[in-house]
Amino acid sequence: MSNHTHKYEDGLTRCKWPGKDELYIDYHDQEWGVPQHGDDDMFERISLEGFQAGLSWITILKRREGFRKAFKDFEVKKVAKLTETDVEKLMLNEGIIRNRAKIVSTIRNANLVLELQKQGESISDIVWSFAPPVHKRTPSPKSFQWRATSPESDALSKELRRLGFGFVGSTTMYALMQATGFVNDHAPGCFRREELK
Repeated sequence: MSNHTHKYEDGLTRCKWPGKDELYIDYHDQEWGVPQHGDDDMFERISLEGFQAGLSWITILKRREGFRKAFKDFEVKKVAKLTETDVEKLMLNEGIIRNRAKIVSTIRNANLVLELQKQGESISDIVWSFAPPVHKRTPSPKSFQWRATSPESDALSKELRRLGFGFVGSTTMYALMQATGFVNDHAPGCFRREELK
């Protein structure tokens, strides 16, 4: 048993980070590291990772349904239409993280995704173009360690910033890559590591 994993009460060996929180364990088992595609889905992930900046993921996860309700299920076209009046309402919404800069950035990012679509591009395709080759997505057990950034997340962050996106720093983009299957960062010994290879 490595210091990255733990044998849970159900007998399964998992990454240590979900702890005993059932919501976190379910997220680890069902979602984290599973490839995500599609512009609305990718926009949601980029948005939630942006809201996470400076916070823990469980803080966001516990409010995810509140975020979905507040941001129209992260349908890009609907979020892009939100106004300054909507921003003021969102600032009073206790179901989300009430950070004006992050709220405004989410709406601006939605408009940027729409602009890309009008040009025949896809935010999902753009993000995935920075994924490491498949044979490099699962780190070697010998050298495994959780890290905060990678050369790929640096490059993705730089490109999204060039396009005008906000709250897309390299650490945030690496968290996105972990969550959406660009890398398989389940620890050696975790049952999900083998399932997602």
